Amino acid sequence: MKILLAEDDLYLGELIVHMLKKKGVDKVDWVEEGEDAYEYALASFYDVLILDWMLPNGDGVTICKRLRQKGYSGAILMLTAKDAVQDRVEGLEAGADDYLVKPFEIDELMARLKALSRRTFVPIQEETIHFKDFVLNRTSHTLHRGDKEIFLTPREFQLLDLLLQNKGHVLSREVLLDRIWGYDADVSMKTIDATVKLLRKKLDADIIKTVRGVGYKIEE
Repeated sequence: MKILLAEDDLYLGELIVHMLKKKGVDKVDWVEEGEDAYEYALASFYDVLILDWMLPNGDGVTICKRLRQKGYSGAILMLTAKDAVQDRVEGLEAGADDYLVKPFEIDELMARLKALSRRTFVPIQEETIHFKDFVLNRTSHTLHRGDKEIFLTPREFQLLDLLLQNKGHVLSREVLLDRIWGYDADVSMKTIDATVKLLRKKLDADIIKTVRGVGYKIEE
């Protein structure tokens, strides 16, 4: 099971991550801001998103609404200290699949996550992505422009694939680092910039845009 946790309380966040891994959860990605949760959710598949209601830079309810409006179909669990009936209704109407009130027992959280993950199906990705005159094939890991094949390194291919999957959205350098190299990798942000530069040269087309101070995107 792969979980995305959005929780700005450092103590609680560390505790939840520790307990979930102790309970056998394969991977837990933890972010502390709403906008990061939004970017991570769109950039990778998760069995369940756990969204704290009160988050800086985009509260959990707003992020939930935005994800659903974007067409996100994964399971979302709202985690909050708000326990009034109207709060529960607001969270569920925003698109949450379940609602858990703090404080809670880890066993109850695990039971709810398992129940939600059983109802979640991994979306089947398209084998090919067409963009302008480029065709990216995920099965053969090839990129063609017309009849010409453009040879990419594995990192370049992953980077282009990730950007194409999220056309119209800015992906921060931190998200790119985590999704392609992994946070534990001994890689600097300059490596990401250098990879983008090399990829642009190979594409010979102005499709990867720089958002200064944030990251990169491919426009719709």
